[in-house]
Amino acid sequence: MIDTTSTEIAQADERIRLVIEDGIAFLTLCRPATLNGWSWESTRQLGLLADRIRFDPAVRVVLLRAEGRAFCAGIDVTAPGGAITGASPAERTRNYYEGIRWAHERFAVLARLPQPVVAAVQGYCLGFGFELALMADVRIAAEDAVFALPEAQLGVAVDAGGDLRIAREAGAGWAKLLALTGRRIDATTAERLGLVQLLVPRDDLDTAARELASEIAANAPLAVQGIKRAIDAYTDAALPQALDRVALTAALTLTSEDCREGYTAKATRRPPHFTGG
Repeated sequence: MIDTTSTEIAQADERIRLVIEDGIAFLTLCRPATLNGWSWESTRQLGLLADRIRFDPAVRVVLLRAEGRAFCAGIDVTAPGGAITGASPAERTRNYYEGIRWAHERFAVLARLPQPVVAAVQGYCLGFGFELALMADVRIAAEDAVFALPEAQLGVAVDAGGDLRIAREAGAGWAKLLALTGRRIDATTAERLGLVQLLVPRDDLDTAARELASEIAANAPLAVQGIKRAIDAYTDAALPQALDRVALTAALTLTSEDCREGYTAKATRRPPHFTGG
């Protein structure tokens, strides 16, 4: 179900494209037909590509971006191998827990790269898309960007630490408001909360993101990387322990009846009826 052995990316299965030029590693989500929906395979590819960047002296900064009208609209429920199985409910929960822990490890490869990561966001940035953008060091958004963590509306937990990162950036109150309600916020609100550092017109996003990445890349690499490490050490002090709690909560909710009800209700366009089971 989750490929943890292959280090190859077949062209037909490519979900993230890596191009390196002028000191910038361009990581581009390249499934615009699915609004760049995320999957276990996307997670595997993200980890592989981040590993390739890590020791490359030609890379001074990473620009995370997306093709099409959306950055990432969340999980791709049509992707192969989406559901984790088990011989019993307990084993299925355990398998989800380990799967999510594995995913957290892949995400950490990106978030803990020595090179700074800049995210350029347009359109829908929902669920995991929002969480992915929050893993970047700096975020620049187009005026049409829309952000949300709708997981609770589907009966599942926020499983990649996005709520924790919002608490770090904007405060616990905003993290709870957004994660507990699933409300959407526009790019102006995201900028006001400190979740986005720069806001630009949609047509200017690519140019502005490149200019910001180039500005960082022009600075002394050892100084830039040291600054990133020092700030991360301060702001992420409690993150590893909190992420383990996230993995456990996500595993429990993903195997719950409420999760089944939430996704069924969304597919049939009716309000969900959650029971707490």
